[in-house]
Amino acid sequence: MASTPLVRVNITEALRTPPDEASMTVGTQAKAPTATAAVAANKAKTENLLASIRAAGIRERDIQTQGIQLQPDYRWDNVPGGPGRQTLIGYIASNSVQIKTRDIEKLTSLLDALTTAGADSVYGPNFGISDPSPLRREARIRAMARGKAEASEYARNNGFTSVRLLSVEEGTSYRGADVIVTGSRIAPVAAPPPPPPPAPERDSGIVAPGQLETSVSLNLLYRMER
Repeated sequence: MASTPLVRVNITEALRTPPDEASMTVGTQAKAPTATAAVAANKAKTENLLASIRAAGIRERDIQTQGIQLQPDYRWDNVPGGPGRQTLIGYIASNSVQIKTRDIEKLTSLLDALTTAGADSVYGPNFGISDPSPLRREARIRAMARGKAEASEYARNNGFTSVRLLSVEEGTSYRGADVIVTGSRIAPVAAPPPPPPPAPERDSGIVAPGQLETSVSLNLLYRMER
């Protein structure tokens, strides 16, 4: 081991790209004096909402029921000199549906259509990348190149001429938060990627997709060689 020391380097390479899909959960709710009436009223609202979702171009495989609820609806009555009491006044029926769209630039219009169709609640959107595999492949290539460059510097600084890769351990992450990498003493081994193409025009509104980050972390073990 003294004549052939080992060097281990940990490399994280991250790529950022705009999301190409978004998911959200929309819900309907109806109140009525009886459970049967509440369910019927909410059923009509849900059917109208689903028709609007399909009319917006959402595919059937991207529409999924998340939950159906029926619960009693109470009114709280204050009683002078007493603790008060609950009075059953009817029932609340609700339904929630998760949808996914790949038409990011029209999210604001989709939200308008959903609320117009009777959606009582909207949660999201949650942005994602439909296929992060190409980004991970590119991140691996860059991480491997950086790892070899850093290990080779350690080797040269200790009188060796090259390194030989012994093992690779990988971890991947996928998120939208910024990552700050510190401590690298090696300049990039390749030219930085060209700037991304300009984003397509989006409808005006409150939705800002930003960018998501796909990163690969490699734990690389090399042997120094003369």
